Amino acid sequence: MQVNWVWLVVVLAVLVYLGYRMLPAKGVTSIRPDELRAMLRDKKAGIQYVDVREPGEFRQGHIDGFRNIPLGQMKSRLGELDKAKPVVVMCHSGMRSAQAARLLLKQGFADVRNLSGGIAAWNAHRGR
Repeated sequence: MQVNWVWLVVVLAVLVYLGYRMLPAKGVTSIRPDELRAMLRDKKAGIQYVDVREPGEFRQGHIDGFRNIPLGQMKSRLGELDKAKPVVVMCHSGMRSAQAARLLLKQGFADVRNLSGGIAAWNAHRGR
């Protein structure tokens, strides 16, 4: 069997790229649903909760306490967030929120956390 080396290199490059995109952003702490649940109970913590999904997704179901700032609007709406306070970001699976977390770090936010697995993990965890 002859291996098509070009295709093999392309597939490997795609896998490396996707693997990089799935790694947590440097400086971003990933949190689990149970950790988020504890954070949400602590009303005095001053944490800002941001759901970066599109408005239609947000309307279909969201976590109480989260505000909706879609990823595509994040840069133009940074003024709605306080850089001095921690931020927790989430989306459906954790991919868009990882992008949002990177953006927030680049914009000078010091404490950014990403809900690992997004609302899908949150919903799965609720059943436990």
